Amino acid sequence: MADYVIAPPVIVSVPVAGGGAFPVRRVFCVGHNYAEHAREMGSDPNREPLPTASRLFSS
Repeated sequence: MADYVIAPPVIVSVPVAGGGAFPVRRVFCVGHNYAEHAREMGSDPNREPLPTASRLFSS
């Protein structure tokens, strides 16, 4: 193991269906103002259904 002056960050991951893990660097949450944000992004929240399950996005 390397002798780091500053400890590297812990790799956070989520389990993947079927086995394995997926590393997560950023978490984006959708809250109570989903409709407002959908409009800001050019979508119609009344025409497109709201998400019914948690979604995982990573960048």
